[in-house]
Amino acid sequence: MRAILALGVLAMTAGAASAAEPVLLHAAGSLRGALTEASRAFEAQTGLRVTQAYRPSGLIRDAIAGGEKAEVFASANMNHPAALAGAGKAGPVVLFARNELCAFVRPGLDVSAGTLLDRMLDPAVKLGTSTPRADPAGDYAFQVFARAEQIRSGSRAALEAKALQLTGGPTSAPAPQGRNVYGHVLAEGRADLFLAYCTNAGPIAREQPGIRVVRLPEGLAVGADYGLTLMTGASPGAVRLAMFILSPDGQRILASHGFTAPGLPREATN
Repeated sequence: MRAILALGVLAMTAGAASAAEPVLLHAAGSLRGALTEASRAFEAQTGLRVTQAYRPSGLIRDAIAGGEKAEVFASANMNHPAALAGAGKAGPVVLFARNELCAFVRPGLDVSAGTLLDRMLDPAVKLGTSTPRADPAGDYAFQVFARAEQIRSGSRAALEAKALQLTGGPTSAPAPQGRNVYGHVLAEGRADLFLAYCTNAGPIAREQPGIRVVRLPEGLAVGADYGLTLMTGASPGAVRLAMFILSPDGQRILASHGFTAPGLPREATN
């Protein structure tokens, strides 16, 4: 309810727009599957069109701050939309989904939750992450390294030094069209072990069935809070899209893609 009320505040100042103009959705790459499905459902329900753009959240924040036109921003963290809100470019930031990090492991590498830290520290193991600051997935990976320091002294510096920032940066090589970037990196041998969102498990399993997913043990586990905001002066259609993402229908779509959906009743998420 508080999420709906927060977006309602911005709805009161929404700009006017023609129904023929598409709603502009900018979203984290990890949301591509879920929000593509949500956008299609929204279009079918309302008759409004949605133009979707998916990139690392930090790069989206920088682009919007630099003047790129946007209406709905769905970020893989709370900080990037909050920065836009603080600059007067966006309204309240609403928590709309949660994720967490997992380790994705190439075929033939023996890794379990119990041996994960040893494998990450092994000089012979190529450890992949996304790019901090540009992509929240990289920031979350470096939070894992900070937690490792509490388990084994010296781990943080060692992991930060060896981490290969292979995705999510402004110059990172993209995956082939329609392919999961983390599965692609592992399949190419550029990393042996990659820290990425657990919601990648399904797409990677379909594309690269030999790659395994390992849940991080409690001492290393890091969660991700996703924030939704509307740009100041967003169209009424953009407000409706944001409301749809927060609605039970939108939240069920997010849950079906592996996200924790805080807007669903507890029994609906089990």
